[in-house]
Amino acid sequence: MDIFTIITILTVLSAAFAFINTKFLKLPFTIGLMIIAIVFTVAINILGMFNPIILEEADLLIESIDFETVLLDMMLSFLLFAGALHTKLDALKKQKGPIALFATIGIVISTFLIGTMMYFLFAAFSYPIDYIYCLLFGALISPTDPIAVLGILKDANAPKKLETKIVGESLFNDGVGVVVFIVIFKIAQQGLDSMSFGDVGLLFLEEVVGGIVLGLLAGWLAFRLMKVINNFETEVMITLALVMGVTALAQYLHVSGPLAVVVAGIFIGNKSPEIAWSANTQNYVDKFWELIDVLLNALLFVLIGLELMIISLSSTYLIFGLIAIPIGLFARYLALAGPVALFKNRLDFIPKTGLLMTWGGIRGGISIALALSLEPQMHRELFLTVTYVIVVFSIIVQGLTIGPLVKRVLKKYPTAD
Repeated sequence: MDIFTIITILTVLSAAFAFINTKFLKLPFTIGLMIIAIVFTVAINILGMFNPIILEEADLLIESIDFETVLLDMMLSFLLFAGALHTKLDALKKQKGPIALFATIGIVISTFLIGTMMYFLFAAFSYPIDYIYCLLFGALISPTDPIAVLGILKDANAPKKLETKIVGESLFNDGVGVVVFIVIFKIAQQGLDSMSFGDVGLLFLEEVVGGIVLGLLAGWLAFRLMKVINNFETEVMITLALVMGVTALAQYLHVSGPLAVVVAGIFIGNKSPEIAWSANTQNYVDKFWELIDVLLNALLFVLIGLELMIISLSSTYLIFGLIAIPIGLFARYLALAGPVALFKNRLDFIPKTGLLMTWGGIRGGISIALALSLEPQMHRELFLTVTYVIVVFSIIVQGLTIGPLVKRVLKKYPTAD
């Protein structure tokens, strides 16, 4: 199936599902699309029992899509930039301490907690799996998905102080989480003896620091170019070229593309409106990236729903997935507890910040993409199913209840906002 046909089918499905959600379900945009896509996939499987050709065509479509490449190498940069573009630096500066700890040490702690608990879970069920592979799972499921978080928090009416922490953490822990996954993946491939502690540290620094530096340099260059002109068509094109150029260059230099794009987006979004853009240009840039955000979000969450076609529905795998849900939440709560305790009095955190950030940390497509990148000997099918169960629970259950939970906390603590 050629690429144009695939894009056409996904776009038509996304538009149809968006209409059904807007007209009838009226659920939050991303959640509604994914639920409809899952129902659609189940319906296709049922129809396939009576007409195998329908199921064959559906399988052909899904198998034609390399979800890992589509998300990590194509969609992710655009979605991160769209989110970072509207993230205000003043708010991030006030919360820079906890956000930095959440997105770095928090990810590492969560990775080891989840990996260790899953290792003992598998052992308890007489299903032994090497510890390094359990750590790989911990790394791929620990990052919260900025794409899911940004979309869902818009409808949750969370206090700004809380929203800044969750959004800021999700923007940065995504890049850090991918780097942690890459490091553990290489150790799993080559063996622990092939990489010293210094090698691991150097790889981590190259990816993280290199990504941040690349994002700053590219953002500054784009800003300087836009500052000397006043033409909204050209300036919109420069922002588009910035995202694509940074992504390609990050892959070539082996630094973190997600971090580079986030840093460039924050730089452009905070610097340009005051100095480089006219009001007309800012309006066009904002509308362009809002449209990109909505369109790619629609395609992504429809894809997540359709990925059910390739997930193994083994009862054993599903049981592990259901047990892994509280394990992931507990590990996240513990990983956040240190930074929350350290900064809660200094920065006047709202009550129950740890609980709200734990429940508001939505897992999404990035975890699925990383699970798809596992090799067969790394128990790919098992971890893919477990990941899918966690992601579906996270987006639907946590996504639909984070708003009411926030309102309940604010009602109990009316001065929290």
